[in-house]
Amino acid sequence: MGVGRIIETPDCVAEGARWLAAVEPRFAAALDATGPLPLRRRPDGFAQLLSAIVSQQVSVASADAIWGRMKAARLTGARAIARASDDDLRGVGLSRQKMRYARALAAARIDYAGLRGAPTDRVVETLVEVPGIGVWTAEIYAMFSLGRADVFAPGDLALQESARILFALPERPKERALRQMAEAWSPWRSVAARLLWSYYRVAKGREGVSD
Repeated sequence: MGVGRIIETPDCVAEGARWLAAVEPRFAAALDATGPLPLRRRPDGFAQLLSAIVSQQVSVASADAIWGRMKAARLTGARAIARASDDDLRGVGLSRQKMRYARALAAARIDYAGLRGAPTDRVVETLVEVPGIGVWTAEIYAMFSLGRADVFAPGDLALQESARILFALPERPKERALRQMAEAWSPWRSVAARLLWSYYRVAKGREGVSD
């Protein structure tokens, strides 16, 4: 898997959505329900991955609060993390495990600029070598921080559930099965993910269930 198309603007997302709707009638129906899909581009680099580590296994509100304290304490850069004491990191709300992950990320010395031109499989391989970064986080980074148009994150539970509902599957597809399904949505798998996430919210809203 190479670099491929980069999603830069809402027009790129709209182009991918039109392609998906043309090749899969259920995507066309989902798009009618969701309306235009979000761009969701994010910055790349150390701070984005550190924020992903901070967000693991805590609520959005808790993650936002911790990240806010880290920004106030200027603890969002690799050098700052490397120099910080346990007390510094504990003081902003990091658990012992996340302190270890943050330091491992700082020590990894990842060439973030180099990742922008690296094949997607190389991006994932590089990132998952860092303790605390799994395949899901690496795929999300490639999707939104690097703008890769043809990346999917089949381990995401919301994507699995949305696919179950949209495709009327008897049960939620497992990661391997959903990855195989998504091959048919290449070269716009990142847009398919955006559509499934948006459709998930619509479908759960109809059921009266919050996501």
